[in-house]
Amino acid sequence: MGEVAVARGRGARPCRLGVEARPTPAAVDARRALQLGLAVIWLLDGVLQYQSFMYSTGFTQMLSGTATGNPSAIARPITWDATLVQHHLVLLNTIFATIQLLIGLGIAFRPTLRVALAASVAWSLGVWWFGEGLGGVLSGAADPLNGAPGAVILYALLAVLLWPADRPAKRAPFPAARAVGAGVARALWLVLWLSQAYFVLTPGHRAADAASGMIGDMQGGEPAWLQSAMRGAASLTAHQGLATSVAFAVAFVIIGAGVYLPRPAAKATLLLAIAVSAVIWVFVQALGGILAAGATDVNSGPPLALLALAYWPSRPGLGMAGPAPAPAAAVVEEGSLA
Repeated sequence: MGEVAVARGRGARPCRLGVEARPTPAAVDARRALQLGLAVIWLLDGVLQYQSFMYSTGFTQMLSGTATGNPSAIARPITWDATLVQHHLVLLNTIFATIQLLIGLGIAFRPTLRVALAASVAWSLGVWWFGEGLGGVLSGAADPLNGAPGAVILYALLAVLLWPADRPAKRAPFPAARAVGAGVARALWLVLWLSQAYFVLTPGHRAADAASGMIGDMQGGEPAWLQSAMRGAASLTAHQGLATSVAFAVAFVIIGAGVYLPRPAAKATLLLAIAVSAVIWVFVQALGGILAAGATDVNSGPPLALLALAYWPSRPGLGMAGPAPAPAAAVVEEGSLA
């Protein structure tokens, strides 16, 4: 009896004649999974933009309010944009919502992935300016606990880091390094978290009741169970503004430096980043306000957690392009029937 060998990526193994070997399932592409996570966030933002609140004067007042405290060169275009939206509210808000839905769908489908990611960067920068007032970074109002530097600018950062390109002849220690390289990716991570540490230590956020007051302001319209959890957080931080700011600043610095540490320590700091993002999102940001009227996005908690996963160390031995799909089984006859 002859033997039949099934050609595989790692060599051949015998099997019965006439029985086709099953192909080995390809490993999940971590970068693609993260891209789909970003697509879900964009889709949710688009749905939130269709809320009835966004078709009211409350939305235009929200837009114009972001001009407060900003330099005139930044504030005047914001005011102009808010006035324009007020005059054509139904049309423009519908366009805004539809664009976000299209970006999410474009990222979800491979043929339109590059176009959608590029569009998401351009749209994010526009919304960051005209819709978020640059996240308050120039007005002194930026507070990481309240979403600074702005959720939408984190979307742009994710789009750049998850761009579907690989640096040739390089190994990627984590998915975010595949397109821009490990050095640039680590530097972007460090700058983000060190800036968070700086913002949380600014005088206005070190005030005795700054944190507890912010939590109290975010409770309006939320479900009873969430309000109860947030009241507990407000009580815990009452009159502890300085201690709260210092504790978060220390955590942010550790998280920022974590990507430069050896693999086990890097994983620990990334888990810390996810945990801190979750705590802020639930107990301070009230799940981004998505359960109450008026939320235009999910706030910074989810994109920060997704960003941390983009820096999760890859398995040893995987190259820049990730695991290669198994080739189709080729049946090779090595003998003849006796």
